[in-house]
Amino acid sequence: MQKITSTLSHPLYDVAAIRLIEQQAASALPPHTLMQRAGLSVARLALALAPHAQCIWIACGPGNNGGDGFEAALHLHQWGKPVVVTWTGRPSGKSGLPPDAHASRQRALAAGVPMASEPPPGCDLCIDALLGIGATLEPARPGSALMQEWLEMMHASAAPKLAVDVPTGLNTDTGITTFKNTTKSIAARAFPISATAIFTLSLLTLKPGLFTASGRDCVGEVWFDDLGISPADSGFPAEPCAWLLGADRVSQTLRARAAHASHKGSFGDVAVLGGESTAATHMAGAALLAASAALYAGAGRVFVALLGNAPGLQVDPEQPELMFRSPEALDMAHQVVVCGCGGGEAVKTILAKVLSTARRVVLDADALNAIAQDSQLQTQLTARQGRGYSTVLTPHPLEAARLMGITAAAVQADRLGAARQLAERFQCVVVLKGSGSIIAAPGQTALMNLTGNALLATAGTGDVLAGLLGAGMARGMNDAEAARNAVFGHGQRADSWARDRPGQALTASTLAKYTG
Repeated sequence: MQKITSTLSHPLYDVAAIRLIEQQAASALPPHTLMQRAGLSVARLALALAPHAQCIWIACGPGNNGGDGFEAALHLHQWGKPVVVTWTGRPSGKSGLPPDAHASRQRALAAGVPMASEPPPGCDLCIDALLGIGATLEPARPGSALMQEWLEMMHASAAPKLAVDVPTGLNTDTGITTFKNTTKSIAARAFPISATAIFTLSLLTLKPGLFTASGRDCVGEVWFDDLGISPADSGFPAEPCAWLLGADRVSQTLRARAAHASHKGSFGDVAVLGGESTAATHMAGAALLAASAALYAGAGRVFVALLGNAPGLQVDPEQPELMFRSPEALDMAHQVVVCGCGGGEAVKTILAKVLSTARRVVLDADALNAIAQDSQLQTQLTARQGRGYSTVLTPHPLEAARLMGITAAAVQADRLGAARQLAERFQCVVVLKGSGSIIAAPGQTALMNLTGNALLATAGTGDVLAGLLGAGMARGMNDAEAARNAVFGHGQRADSWARDRPGQALTASTLAKYTG
């Protein structure tokens, strides 16, 4: 068993793949082995989380997730821990529990594990063993009202919560909560961000939904037990649907200078094109944030070309290293162009030239919105791959939705699928921003980022990410490698800030310079 951190990368498997793995593993083992291993793992983690608990409540559901709970209750009871088990009962319209879950329940009953029809009035640890992978908690589902009641009691309690395999109500493929009450989702009401400890023990494999969309808020601290079934085993029947990005897949030398005889030209040029100013609005700050991030990430020279009709800056007194140019003066063929940060309407006038001339491009914000509105620009974007040019798109969910012609809610409902579709359609690397940012590239297994937190939910942090990406490409990384480094490092800076300065806000300008 291990705690999941950002140190190592891990394969992620969807429900279809997990079913194959379960079937093969079960066929090679004595009956009931996987559930026995799962229950023992849950019991061990429960004991570690609450070693002095005077009451452990285990809420068991109508399927195999409930069977894991019965198995855990058996072990805890045998170890002398006070346990109370509540059970939703048999599935409506079915003869009984699945065979393994039925066997576990019978074993628990025979051992004298205390069973109750109502949760205990107080407890020191709550264990959610109601629904597992592939199951949804909907109002029409038999037993949902009871499960909802128990979940609400768990999350109203000050006791730590441990979810078996997946929190009930969370889609393990997408990270979307599938239960809705009359006013708001379980994610908003039953999984609040609070000081109360929340844990999830993922069994057999890690699942993508634990780490993206609503998943991060629902699962809390993730632990993992492969139950002795590893992808390294011969005959493992499924490929991962994605990888959880860890530090082992990220270059640790982003800021290191390679040779003593290096000069600024050795580390590439970044040109930031955006920051539209008009009589009514001034967005130069977006371009300056991207430029500052590129400078601090090690680009040799950083140029800024501001758009719009209002008089532009000639020097940034806070960052005099930045070199200002007109858009026409940029040497796009030999620079990494970061285009769109605060670009406004004016970016439309320059995009065709950027797409046709710049060999390495990061497209963000208003550049993406302009492309979404123009089929000719879309054709130009797609053609870049055939010319050997590098392109990275960095949309947030609404920008991705505009590019795909769907809603932001539809993007969020399948973040992995949306990122893959965009990468294949435009034949380039796509970074779909948000909780659990996705990095997708044509023909490659997508990556899901584990670093980052809500401190990044502030204006300008996306511009900083674009600048970090541009610097990586300028320093010689390919587009996929630069995306991995930038996304991981961007989130890692926020994590370091939260650890070192708890309770303090993190502004985008500080993020651009902060290295933790």
